[in-house]
Amino acid sequence: MANHPSAEKRNRQRIARTERNRSVKGAVRTLLKKARAAIAAPKDGDTAAAVAAAIKAVDRAASKGVVHTKMAARAKSRLAKAAQKSKTATA
Repeated sequence: MANHPSAEKRNRQRIARTERNRSVKGAVRTLLKKARAAIAAPKDGDTAAAVAAAIKAVDRAASKGVVHTKMAARAKSRLAKAAQKSKTATA
């Protein structure tokens, strides 16, 4: 329990940041799942759009510091690799 005004403020800031980060992380996870689903069951232009949206969200989260930059790079690499593999398999 915070006993000083500065500690109380830090606690309020921590709570606000946690909520904001949780929201961003949830959105990133959702877009990654949608992109993986689009890769697994490819349709016309859905796969490219879903992968692009996921990559954009991961980049934005990494730039805000919500996720680690190496996690973002790894996720983007895996998505691109899976998308390319899916594209060559169907072609």
